[in-house]
Amino acid sequence: MSRRKARVVAFKVLFQFDQVKAEPQQALSYLYQEDELTAPREQSFAAELVYGAIRHLADIDEAIRRFSREWDLSRMSAVDRNIMRLAVTEMLYGHDVPPSVAINEAVELAKKYGTEDSGRFVNGVLGAVARTHCASEESTTGEKPEATPGDSAGQAA
Repeated sequence: MSRRKARVVAFKVLFQFDQVKAEPQQALSYLYQEDELTAPREQSFAAELVYGAIRHLADIDEAIRRFSREWDLSRMSAVDRNIMRLAVTEMLYGHDVPPSVAINEAVELAKKYGTEDSGRFVNGVLGAVARTHCASEESTTGEKPEATPGDSAGQAA
């Protein structure tokens, strides 16, 4: 299964949802064909990312906003914003992807679809989110703590 292809589809759907309020299921169906995402497990993974991001959008945006002090979400590139939404969804609500993998995949997407500075920007914000919300429990137990962007851990930054 190519999770990378599924992430690309999920990113494109989130971008469309953000920019033109596209209906997620229609966008997913179209992009499954357009991007040749045919394996049911890949499609399921892409849909899980999209609907997870939409379901938790307020909390995800708050986590991003908190660590992008110089940039309000509305001023960010739509590409960077939606790539970070995708990665934060994986870090906070996914169950089988280490934060380092989610960050690396996001940086690769940012380099491909964003500006020259997107990779560094995305990496910096997501690294801060991971340090705060994906505490060291993951490295010792292999499981992520149940952190949400509203948790008080790390609030005094």
